[in-house]
Amino acid sequence: MTAVSLGLNYQGNERITQHTGVLSWLLKPCNLDMGQQAIPTRTSLNHGQQHFLFLYLIVPLTGPAICSASYSTASELLYMLHEGLPKGILIGNIVRDLQLGLFTDPPLSFSLASKGLSGKYVTLDNSTGELYTSVEELDREALCPQNSGVQDCVLLLDIIILPQEYFRLIKIKIAIIDVNDNAPVFPVAQIYITVPENAPVNTRLVIEHPAYDPDGGLYGVQTYRLVDYYGVFTLDVEENESGERTPYLIIMGTLDREIKSEYKTIIIAEDGGNPPLVGSATLSILISDVNDNCPQFSESTINVTIPGNSSVGVKVTTVQAVDIDEGSNAIITYAFSERVPQSSKELFYLDENTGVIKLFKKVDGNTVQQHKLTILANGPGCIPTVMNVFISIIKVALRPPEVVPRYIANEENGIVYLKELEPINSPIAFFTIKDPDDKYKVNCYLEGEGPFRLAAYKTYTNEYLLETTNTLDYETKRIYNISVVALSLDGSKVKKPIQVYILDENDNAPVFTQHTIEVTIEENNQANAFLAKLHATDADSGDRGQVSYFLGPDAPAYFSLDMQTGILTVTTMLDREEKEKYRFTVKARDSGKPPRESVATVHITVLDKNDNSPRFISKDFSFFVPENFPGFGEIGVISVTDADSGQNGWIALSIVNGSDIFVIDTGKRLLRAKVSLDREQQSSYTLWIEATDGGDPTLSSTAKITILLLDVNDNPPLVLFPQSNMSYLLVLPSTLPGSPVTEVYAVDKDTGMNAVIAYSIIGRRGPRPEYFRIDSKTGNITLEEALMRDDYGLYRLLVKVTDHGYPEPLFSTVMVNLFVNDTVSNESYIENLLRRDPDISIEEKEPQIAIEPTHKKIEADSCVPTLVTLSIFCLGSIILVTLMAMYICLRKGKKDNRINENLEVQIPLNGKMDFHLIDKKPIEISNI
Repeated sequence: MTAVSLGLNYQGNERITQHTGVLSWLLKPCNLDMGQQAIPTRTSLNHGQQHFLFLYLIVPLTGPAICSASYSTASELLYMLHEGLPKGILIGNIVRDLQLGLFTDPPLSFSLASKGLSGKYVTLDNSTGELYTSVEELDREALCPQNSGVQDCVLLLDIIILPQEYFRLIKIKIAIIDVNDNAPVFPVAQIYITVPENAPVNTRLVIEHPAYDPDGGLYGVQTYRLVDYYGVFTLDVEENESGERTPYLIIMGTLDREIKSEYKTIIIAEDGGNPPLVGSATLSILISDVNDNCPQFSESTINVTIPGNSSVGVKVTTVQAVDIDEGSNAIITYAFSERVPQSSKELFYLDENTGVIKLFKKVDGNTVQQHKLTILANGPGCIPTVMNVFISIIKVALRPPEVVPRYIANEENGIVYLKELEPINSPIAFFTIKDPDDKYKVNCYLEGEGPFRLAAYKTYTNEYLLETTNTLDYETKRIYNISVVALSLDGSKVKKPIQVYILDENDNAPVFTQHTIEVTIEENNQANAFLAKLHATDADSGDRGQVSYFLGPDAPAYFSLDMQTGILTVTTMLDREEKEKYRFTVKARDSGKPPRESVATVHITVLDKNDNSPRFISKDFSFFVPENFPGFGEIGVISVTDADSGQNGWIALSIVNGSDIFVIDTGKRLLRAKVSLDREQQSSYTLWIEATDGGDPTLSSTAKITILLLDVNDNPPLVLFPQSNMSYLLVLPSTLPGSPVTEVYAVDKDTGMNAVIAYSIIGRRGPRPEYFRIDSKTGNITLEEALMRDDYGLYRLLVKVTDHGYPEPLFSTVMVNLFVNDTVSNESYIENLLRRDPDISIEEKEPQIAIEPTHKKIEADSCVPTLVTLSIFCLGSIILVTLMAMYICLRKGKKDNRINENLEVQIPLNGKMDFHLIDKKPIEISNI
């Protein structure tokens, strides 16, 4: 196998096709012999195109490279497309670019060997071999996200040419040429960079968060620049081995945070497009502080004069230095120099943080009057700065003032006694302030805490009144220590201490520790059972604070409260079922005059005990249920209660005598039957139900439940006689009218009206079938007319047996066969007649229970035919025939009246019925 290079032919062999702005270079196989190699002709291409050409010019092929339409195993084509092209742009024509024969037999067909990711971006015309773009916009960055920022982006396609005799596998490479359609973007909108103020010139600082451009190569980020360089900054861009460019900030001048602490500008990133696209972000250059300044005093000397009677702690002066640095670099501390004498250090105090100088101890006759304080201001890493403070002390020699009290309130040995109920502004004492030297005005004020006030009584006479400013409370504070202070301008001070005792009054009512006392006790308690111990306190003293306890008027008589101890008891046994909660008041009363009292509420909850058995509302329940009641239907509710509560009152029901048919729904207390019940199998059930509560130990009770099944008309009448539709009866022609011939006998398993049976003939066949009548109550079939010679033959009567059930009656039918003849001469003939399907027209009359008529009506007109007939055949015995005719007429009149009174309704039956229910041997029945 030889590796063959595929080259581009230009001039004569070159094919450069322009498709609506799309430039396609055709790489086609040339006519080469094995071992030969084609050298590509050089032409002027841009950097990106040359890069793609060098990638794909060397292609290994199997077999000889042939440029005609003859058989070849593989070829390769390279197309170049600019991104951003719309859908439907022609990429190339395989037939033309491979110089295949246009007319072949059979014609060539083209198909994509694999429709992977590349197949989503191009479409192939199967018959012409033309390739088109298939997306709305070809985006190189979306197509090759992993190569974003890199030049290479290639679509690979495998195209198969058929039929088999022209088979070729064409490998297509479509290079997507980048277009500058993306501007550089900074990852953040604002970039911060910190530079120390002592950074030397040419310091390089990397700018984090460089811009990113999805385009590759020349269209990526090429350079950066600042909108304002402020004369002290510049930018440099470094490119690493992968081609990424990083901006660096270079310091070009000196910085001073104290002059300018922050520089704000805009950093702009440009790509290599024409015109270039740009992106920007805000660049904040923060100048960090360096300790390059030391503290400085605004003045070098301070002179201060203080009187000799100045108070300890009085402020003398303040020294202050300034450091223009910031943060920890600007911290200043103050200290005395080592040259300051120890006596001055003991007399004056210097606050090292604020620079305040105070008098530290009292000035006396031995104190030096002139002091020089050398103060040092220290800063981090600095030489201390120095200033001097000169302090002069002036001596004062005056006699102190005199305080003269005159008491209004009760006073004894310097102690003033006040009642706690004294009103506001109650006077306590007058104080006169005397100045022996009469040189200075004396200030007078009150020292100490308490609801007291010292106010000038008469202006310029040094008279002051001490009085209360608020109510006094013995329970809050009992003793106050105050002083009346006289202070002259020379610093002389005189104090007159006063001790005030507060006397107790009965101004507090007892207070319960709990305003609501919650008590629980189980029912059935012992007599005098302990409930609670009440406790109340009284802030007053003595008898005024002694508390007694009493029941309120709403307390039941069987509760007791000890007056001294506050112990609450119950004297009787409590029953929760009688009363569960009690609420009443109790009182706490002190022994003051008048006494004071307070009220609390007692809530007593009686806890349940399992002392009540479940109780049925009836010891004998009766439920009436219609038969055929659906399974798990609600038969009835078993009402049972338990006077206890909670778990003790929870009730579980169970069937004591056991039953596989019934079940109890304990939650709803419903009795249900698992299956449908049949009254004909069992008409009643007796159950014993036990109710058990949830107490410990459990209590229970039982009740009896009787379930009576109500009949439902679910059984049709059962015909017992005749036993078969094939049986027949011989009726002799000599049978007298009115004589019973046979009967239909049926029973019904139901009860009541559901079992009341009525008989009727709903279908007849025979020579004179109307001669036979059936009694609706008894089912007896009688002969109504005398039989003649022409009446011989087989009679078939369809009898309907109906019950009177509700809501719908049920019925059965039976065929009654009567053979009118003197004798049965040919039994097989009769059986043959019986086997035939009887063609009986059915006209049903609704059977009813016959009601005996109250009168008889004789229709004389119906007797005329009978009299004429008898007169012809029996002239000699006219009297006998007349009597017989009269008898027949009476019987027929009775029949008509019964029919009219029963008001039977005829119901037609549709269709034919198969009355051969059971194929049995006919039974001979005779009325003899």
